[in-house]
Amino acid sequence: MSLGAALVADPMKTEIAEQFAAMASPCEIRVLGVAPEAAHAAIALAIAEVRRIEHKYSRYRADSVISQINAAAGSSHPIAVDSETQQLIEFAAQLFEASDGLFDCTSGVLRRVWDFRSHRSPEQGAIDALLPLVGWQQVQWDGERIALTRQGMELDFGGFGKEYAVDRAAAILASTGIAHALVNLGGDVRVIGSRTDGEPWQIGIRDPRPPGSAPDQCFAKIPVQHGAIATSGDYERFIEVDGKRYCHVLNPRTGWPVSSWRSVSVVGTLCVQAGALSTIAMLKGEGAQAFLDAEGVSYLLCDSRGEVFRTGT
Repeated sequence: MSLGAALVADPMKTEIAEQFAAMASPCEIRVLGVAPEAAHAAIALAIAEVRRIEHKYSRYRADSVISQINAAAGSSHPIAVDSETQQLIEFAAQLFEASDGLFDCTSGVLRRVWDFRSHRSPEQGAIDALLPLVGWQQVQWDGERIALTRQGMELDFGGFGKEYAVDRAAAILASTGIAHALVNLGGDVRVIGSRTDGEPWQIGIRDPRPPGSAPDQCFAKIPVQHGAIATSGDYERFIEVDGKRYCHVLNPRTGWPVSSWRSVSVVGTLCVQAGALSTIAMLKGEGAQAFLDAEGVSYLLCDSRGEVFRTGT
């Protein structure tokens, strides 16, 4: 080799990772097996897609589709929506039916009384005042136009919006020819192919009760060769009052947080599927395992005592 020669990196051994923040979560995209320039270009397109979805469906933006629908609640004028939003509304309706009404995209209104930045649980009367505004059966939907029939009702895609963005980002990467990649939005993950050596991706599951010295410690790893994994838990947003933990996963029938499971992780073909099933399992309480077994998916559960139940992973 001459003195002027340069070593050329083998693209099959190159791993490019970019971290960013979106949807109130730390995010990362990893791409393997292509030249760095191609990897960075593909990642930029995927991140742009995540930001598009966040802007379009954020309840915190006055110009979002969700805010426009919510602003018209109680009026006599249904809102016409585009084809992408139609598909997401149909998905919300399917989740309501599949969960026997437990996965309800109108229950976000309950956050008005559940402030997880405070150290107080709401009064029962405050919850009772909002429950009449919860109920997918009160949504009028004809496949093209939607109306929330009560003033004060809200539609919220927060229960699957991040997982949808994961799947869309993965689709963007795949459309550029990427064959080995991982998309991680706040712990909801979709992989494209295996790692370049043929080994599965090892996905760490965060310990829901880590020691104070290691808040991001994992208590399990799940190998994923293809598809997705999503986790719902009681440890991301919660308050503790008189020694009792109240998490952000709320039962739409009672308005109170669930308490049977510390963590539910589900492996699925799509991240929206895995995420929806993990949330429904949290809401099912003691019926979670039977529900997931009936769905035929692999899962890892950690109950309120710290006991772990694992199958198929």
